[in-house]
Amino acid sequence: MKTTRILTLILGLIFLSCNQNSSAAKTKTTIEQTKNLQQGDSLKDKEAIRNLIRQTLKWADSENSIELLPVLTDSQGSAYIGFDLSKHKSNLDKFRLTDLFAIEFVENYNQIILTLDKKLRNREFEEWLVGDLPTFRFANGANPWCNCQDIPYDNPNPWDYVEIEIIELNDDKAELIWKWGSLNLNMDSSWKEFSDRFRSVKENGIWKISYLQGFDFEEATKKDEL
Repeated sequence: MKTTRILTLILGLIFLSCNQNSSAAKTKTTIEQTKNLQQGDSLKDKEAIRNLIRQTLKWADSENSIELLPVLTDSQGSAYIGFDLSKHKSNLDKFRLTDLFAIEFVENYNQIILTLDKKLRNREFEEWLVGDLPTFRFANGANPWCNCQDIPYDNPNPWDYVEIEIIELNDDKAELIWKWGSLNLNMDSSWKEFSDRFRSVKENGIWKISYLQGFDFEEATKKDEL
């Protein structure tokens, strides 16, 4: 009887050990599968955002884009005195129709134009003569879409080869920088060192642009001091 009890105890311990090992193996497998799924999702998100910034920059450089500064001139046609808010509303509608821009981006641009319009009408800036650069910082010399004055090459289309680096990425928000794709061309070192910050958010499951550095509200609405 004693021997039988000992054997039963030993078999029980062996069975328990096997179950524990099996459970541990299953847990490890589940963790690895979850990690692989997360890495796969991250790669898909990065690819989607890279395509998004490429499409955005390409659209901005096309004839389908908008006139960022829908200006109004005075009665003599010699100075800009504000913005055509009817054209501005049309611009907002175009942004929404592209499916590239988040609500946050569209509203930020809206506030930039409304704020600049108010300051121009209140003469808070120096007089802005027709043909001159703006007397505020937005779209003043540099293209706010790319924060650049030029592009590194014309052929092939540089917007199709823009690359991104992730600063932070989670399920529905991302902060990144984009850079020119070199394509092994003999680009000047300054082009290779260039980067521009942007953010993206998911709206209804789709990644959209929520912020571009050239559209920073605080910077855009400042008086040009140069």
